[in-house]
Amino acid sequence: MDEFFWRALLAGIGLAAIAGPLGSFVVWRRMAFFGDALAHSALLGVALGFLLHIEVNVAIAALCAVFATLLTAMLARARLAPDTLLSICAFTALSVGLVALSFVEEVRVDLVGYLFGDILAVGRADLAWIWGGAAAGLAVLGLLWRNLLAVTVHADLAAVEGVNVPAMRLAFVLLLAILVAVAMKIVGVLLVTALLVIPAAAARRFARSPESMAAIAAGIGAFASVAGLLASVEFDTPSGPSVVLAAACVFAASLILPQRR
Repeated sequence: MDEFFWRALLAGIGLAAIAGPLGSFVVWRRMAFFGDALAHSALLGVALGFLLHIEVNVAIAALCAVFATLLTAMLARARLAPDTLLSICAFTALSVGLVALSFVEEVRVDLVGYLFGDILAVGRADLAWIWGGAAAGLAVLGLLWRNLLAVTVHADLAAVEGVNVPAMRLAFVLLLAILVAVAMKIVGVLLVTALLVIPAAAARRFARSPESMAAIAAGIGAFASVAGLLASVEFDTPSGPSVVLAAACVFAASLILPQRR
């Protein structure tokens, strides 16, 4: 196989390694809308990166971190229903990003690539960014795993046991920001949440513990990346959507297979 295909495979596996555990928390905490709003804001980070002449991946990570912090504060104080507020923020952030990109005149921006990803165009620098971000995210997640799990199960009880609940919530949304920055190149803005939620939802039917669900979700994500890439090359289909479609097929199969008790 050509070198670009091996780079794409490694990028997909690296993303799955961090998306599986984080996606499990997203499913447990019913935060799919939050992840969607955060992913939509990444396009504004792309525009700021070009306008300010800084590394695009760094701009995306920084913008997503700021946006995630603001979303957390707004959800704590807003009188609107969470799904309503998140939908408003998601579409507003996407629209602001698209308008901001219209001011980028000196650089030709591949808008379709940012919206739907282009894993086959991953270079060596992108691969280092993906694996570096995934390794850093997994390291932090491993350190905070017990506290994050306690907050997810029962926030009030975790606070009584001495867990800093606001800090854990903030740490989790910052980890999601890192994931969005890592995943932009692979599946794009519009499909990031799908790769978070679908493998974790499929893994939930077979897991006996939170740790096993995170591991199974990562495995399903890696399998979907490989299967989607092979299908993309074989049938000449878009790579990012093919990866998500492969994950959806695994989820559909999980509904047919008997659930482990």
